[in-house]
Order: sequence, then C-alpha cells, then structure tokens
Amino acid sequence: MGNWRPASGPEAAASRAALMRRVRACFEEAGVLEVDTPALSSAAVSDTQIESFEITASAVSNLPLFLNTSPEFCMKRLLADGYPDIFSICRVFRDGESGRRHQPEFTMIEWYRLGMNLGDIIGDTLRVIQRALDDKAPVAEPVHLDYREAVLDATGLDPLIADTNSLASAVDADDRLRAAIDDEKDDWLDLLLATRVVPGFANDRLTVLKHYPASQAALARLCPANPQVADRFEVFLGPVELANGYVELTDAAEQSARIAADNAARARRGRSARPVDSHLIAALESGLPACAGVAMGVERLQMIRDKTDDIRNVLTFAFEPDQ
Repeated sequence: MGNWRPASGPEAAASRAALMRRVRACFEEAGVLEVDTPALSSAAVSDTQIESFEITASAVSNLPLFLNTSPEFCMKRLLADGYPDIFSICRVFRDGESGRRHQPEFTMIEWYRLGMNLGDIIGDTLRVIQRALDDKAPVAEPVHLDYREAVLDATGLDPLIADTNSLASAVDADDRLRAAIDDEKDDWLDLLLATRVVPGFANDRLTVLKHYPASQAALARLCPANPQVADRFEVFLGPVELANGYVELTDAAEQSARIAADNAARARRGRSARPVDSHLIAALESGLPACAGVAMGVERLQMIRDKTDDIRNVLTFAFEPDQ
C-alpha cells in the first residue's frame, strides 16, 4: 500500500500561507488587480523548452485540450481589453518536469505592469521577491549582468556569434550529445548557461541576467537599442532561477512568425506542433498596450525562505511517478 501521508507538515503550510499574504499585500499596495484565468485551453505554448500536458480524449471537444503552462495568453487578452495592472496566482502544469527543484504541477505568480521598461520591471521584480522572502531576503545588493558579457566572462565565447561546434566544445560534449542536439544553437546556449555560467552566481545575493539573444526572445520585444538581443531577463539566487520576465512583444505579425518558427523547431526535434492561440493574436491585433510581465514560482521562493533544496519539502502533496 502506498504512502498516503502528505509530503510536508503544517509548518510548511503556514510558511506558504504567510508568503502568499505578503505577495498579495505587495501587489495591493501597488494598485495591481488580482485576476483569475482558466487552466484548460484549446491552444498551447509553442516554446521548444516547455511541454504541455495534452488531453486527447474529451467529451467537450473533438480537438485536443491542453493544461496551461502559464496564464500569460489570457492575461494579455485582459490587458488588450483595457484592464489595468494585473496579477494572478494559479496552478500551472508542465510535462517532463520532475525532480528536487521541479514538479509537473506548481504554483505561479504572474503579473503585468503597464508602461514599464526593462529597468522598471526588473526593479519591480526585485521588490516583489524581497517582500515575499521578508526577513530571509538577501541583504547584499543584487548583481546585474548582461547575458553576452556573462557568457564571455565564463567561457570566452561570444554567444551572439559563436557557432554550434564551439558551444559544444565549451561544454565538453561527447559524440552522443552532439548527435542529440545537432545544430540547434539555442539548445547549446541553454546548456552552456546551465553548466558554465549559472553555477558561478553568488549564493548570498540575487543575480539579474538580462538581454538574452534575440533567438531566445520568446514573447519579449527586441531591445530598441540593439535588435540582436531581447528585453528579457531572469533573476537567480545562486543557481536557482526565481523569475523570468519581458518587456512584452505587442506586434501580432511578429508573434505569429515566432510561433511558426517555434513549431518548425519542434518538428526538427520530433515533437508535435502546437495549435496557435487565435484569441491571443486577435488581442494583439486589437492593440496590446505597452507593458512588461513576469512569471515567478511560489515553491522556489518558499524553498529559499524555508532553507531547503527539495521542492517536496514545501508541498503538501508532491507528484510521485508511481502514483
């Protein structure tokens, strides 16, 4: 008989509840409206680094349905319809993510601020993190790094011009890994970042990594001062990623082109293409106001607050593969 007991005790639940109260108070004081979004959709994110759970048999639809990996698309529809600054705290689902820092189901804080530039939204994110962590927040000043400079300093390679062979050599890739990743430069960049750059981030302060390559813009706009890079950033504490944010892309045609490129990349990797969210494209065509958004995992924040390196210690019930 399986272990029916919860993964953690009432102390972890109390810590989470207090963290949630601090986050909501932080947004309320800033005049940011809490909104609700659905978990089920007929469309799915096309990002090659994110896999959705797919429901192929349904009594309500002849087409596949997907559990949302983020409330982003629906939140942008709200903004296009005239909503003010908004935030959501919701459950999201990502296939293939399980381990000490990952679960296939977790809680995401996502928010959007109108009119903010990259510096503004980074400052806003640091404020939310500090408030969430409260007296356990790092007291040292955050480090701000440019993606290109961080990779150059750690490896001697310029990520904007390095070829895939150089990137593979930098991570000591063997023949099997080279064959698996092949000529997908962004996959090599992700591996290089994870193995050679991020492990060097300080454990006693937050690190802000900004201006990712344009090929990794996702839903971010390209930097107006340098279209080789995107107005995208991530925040880390040591090697742990806490937040991922953008100054948002508002161009419907460019967004459609990126989704098509993502689906082509998925096909090269032997993965299923994802249906386009026509409602998102229509919202962008209608006019998404200039804004910036951030996604942040609640469990990652609590892991830092409770000083644990295992996500199961901050969950009441953790997913186990044999369930």
